[in-house]
Amino acid sequence: MNGKPHYLEIVTHDVDSLCTFYTRTAELQFNGPDGDLGGARVAELPGGSLLGVRAPLRNDEGPLWRIYLRVDDLDTAVGVARDAGAEIAVERMSLGGGHGDIAIVLHGGVEHGFWQTG
Repeated sequence: MNGKPHYLEIVTHDVDSLCTFYTRTAELQFNGPDGDLGGARVAELPGGSLLGVRAPLRNDEGPLWRIYLRVDDLDTAVGVARDAGAEIAVERMSLGGGHGDIAIVLHGGVEHGFWQTG
């Protein structure tokens, strides 16, 4: 694992307002909705990480921040997390558009993501 943040995800009921906020306060430039990322509008952060802002995809998904760490081997990262006591919330899932694969684990009451790029 290299542990570098690859993708910071914000789930909100007001995507446009939050993108405008970050455009004005942090001078970020957001793309249009990316269907392969749940309709997220994405901006590149200094250092190359990405910030995605999207609406909830499920009725029970509330506003949240989730960080996805870049990993070289997703299956190993999930196994290490499981061994450390994490619950697997989302097993390995391939994203479209050449984005790669992700998994989400729960530990300490917090959602953590791992992302293996193409």
